[in-house]
Amino acid sequence: MNPVSRPVGRPRQPPAATLIQCLSVSLMLALPINALAQVYRWVDAEGVTHLSSQKPPPGVKAERLDVPGSSRPTGSRSGSNSVSRSSAGSPPRPTAADPARVAEREDVLGRLRTRECVIAIEALERKTGGSEVTSAADIKRLKQTADLNCSQDPSRRREQEAMAARHRMANSPACDVARDQLWQMLEPGSNAPRERVRSQQAYVDEHCTSPVR
Repeated sequence: MNPVSRPVGRPRQPPAATLIQCLSVSLMLALPINALAQVYRWVDAEGVTHLSSQKPPPGVKAERLDVPGSSRPTGSRSGSNSVSRSSAGSPPRPTAADPARVAEREDVLGRLRTRECVIAIEALERKTGGSEVTSAADIKRLKQTADLNCSQDPSRRREQEAMAARHRMANSPACDVARDQLWQMLEPGSNAPRERVRSQQAYVDEHCTSPVR
């Protein structure tokens, strides 16, 4: 935040009516930008994760995620490009949403959905593979979460499934051992050959780094 300089003298206070008008216009100009800056995440009664740029149904408690950098209003000259008037004396109407901000919001929403998709696919494969005790309710919840958030495009869906496999590998006991070995090699006093350290680092980077956080 830039430092704010102090005025030399006491400024004249504008009339209250002027302040109210300025505040009303500012709020109206901020409405379309703020609407674009929000993504909503909630879990329904069955445990299925939902992500949307639209507010959830009434009564549903949701987490609001702000799109980084989208809460700032775009610059304009004297506000001439921010509002339009239908007739004299009518209140200003917000103009169409900025396409760049819409695209930014959709990009963030897509990445969040991919994250939920990858986690659901990985958990589903793990639970249906018999490596964990599970229940029919868990399987149903994970399938619904995957169906809701994963891409319907076959090519993109294969990419998400590959990401789920990498995510599972990164969380496997084999990668726990690989990371422990790397840390031991990097400790002060370790006599591990440099090439061995590089090879271990490359293995961890390739196989033990999850594609989602």
